[in-house]
Amino acid sequence: MIDQEQLVDDLKAVVCSAAAAAKKFVGTGEKEAGDQAAVDAMRQAFEVAQMDGVVRVGEGEKDDAPMLYVGEKLGNGQGMKVDIAIDPVEGTSLMAAGKPNAIAVVAATDQGAFWDAGSAYYMNKIVVGPEAKGAIDINKSATENLQAIAKAKHKKVEDLVIYVLDKPRHVSLRQEIEAAGARVDLHAEGDVIGSVLALISDSEIDALMGIGGAPEAVITAAAVLALGGDMQGKLAPQQDEERQALLEEGCDLDRVLYLKDLVKSDWAVFAAAGVTAGLLLDEPKDSASGEMVVEYLVIGPEAGEIDNDFYALLTD
Repeated sequence: MIDQEQLVDDLKAVVCSAAAAAKKFVGTGEKEAGDQAAVDAMRQAFEVAQMDGVVRVGEGEKDDAPMLYVGEKLGNGQGMKVDIAIDPVEGTSLMAAGKPNAIAVVAATDQGAFWDAGSAYYMNKIVVGPEAKGAIDINKSATENLQAIAKAKHKKVEDLVIYVLDKPRHVSLRQEIEAAGARVDLHAEGDVIGSVLALISDSEIDALMGIGGAPEAVITAAAVLALGGDMQGKLAPQQDEERQALLEEGCDLDRVLYLKDLVKSDWAVFAAAGVTAGLLLDEPKDSASGEMVVEYLVIGPEAGEIDNDFYALLTD
């Protein structure tokens, strides 16, 4: 228990440090520089973290150092042995343009428990909160899933709000959701934040549907497990190269990936901090005392546990 408390404190420091570093690049158009600043801040925060961590989902490959690469060791080598999944800035284009909903994200669980995305870049997903747990089936149509979600949540389909990424690949999905009577909430980026909104009871979002990042599915799964929600996914390669690489790795593209496949543990921690003001978190702000105050959200490790507060960092 003490080790998990320390882990939560360390992950909180990691995401808040990343958000504060990225804040300097909000609205500048400098997408890569802002992302790199968040990476550097995360790595520095991890150096003093009490953990023996390994990156399972990262920002780059080993040859792309100084990015946080898959397989990289994090922490001081002491404390809990954990898998780490990271997105230093989810929504780098949003950050660069000064638009809402850019966040810094990290998740952790037992070492060896996070799913290895391999060559997968894209995954079709459905994410719902605890009320609709067990109701979804990704092999069924969007309409059938909407009906099942509405029944589980004691709502009409017309009352449902579904978070969908605003991408050309989702034109038919949007049309089907709207034809069924539900409302589509479109966003340019951010399927992690959309999933978390679907999990939280006081959010208007009832579910996330559609094709987003496969690595991000691991980060999402940590939040789903910690909040007792549900998700299913299927690999959905968007390019021939990705499809071929997956087939060469022996992946079954028809296989349904359940929550237990994405996180093979009974606990996980999800931590996020706001980079730009949005639906989930506010942007970092300078305080009168010379500190930068960052809003964070931590979910887990105890089932249903949520900590939403502010973290103060000294500024240069």
